[in-house]
Amino acid sequence: MKRILPHICPSCSSGLNVKSLVCEKCQTEVHGNFSLPLLASLTEQEQEFIISFVKSSGSLKVMAQQLGLSYPTVRNLLDDIISKIKLNENNLVDEKGII
Repeated sequence: MKRILPHICPSCSSGLNVKSLVCEKCQTEVHGNFSLPLLASLTEQEQEFIISFVKSSGSLKVMAQQLGLSYPTVRNLLDDIISKIKLNENNLVDEKGII
């Protein structure tokens, strides 16, 4: 089973931060309070869409062919992701005062 990094607190629905990073090879640990990257707030499917978008050099026409969807459907998927990114950016600014 693939484990997904959570980004929303299950208790209060606020954004989660990373507190510790560990190198599995040498066991070096870094502790602090680190924000997650903006793209981590997207679903796995949305992240896969963005990767496909980049691999297709940003061509929605190519993506539509690869996904077997119409161009307008792919455009709508991209627009939904853009809206979600903008919303998440605004939430980061509201929570921390900066991005």
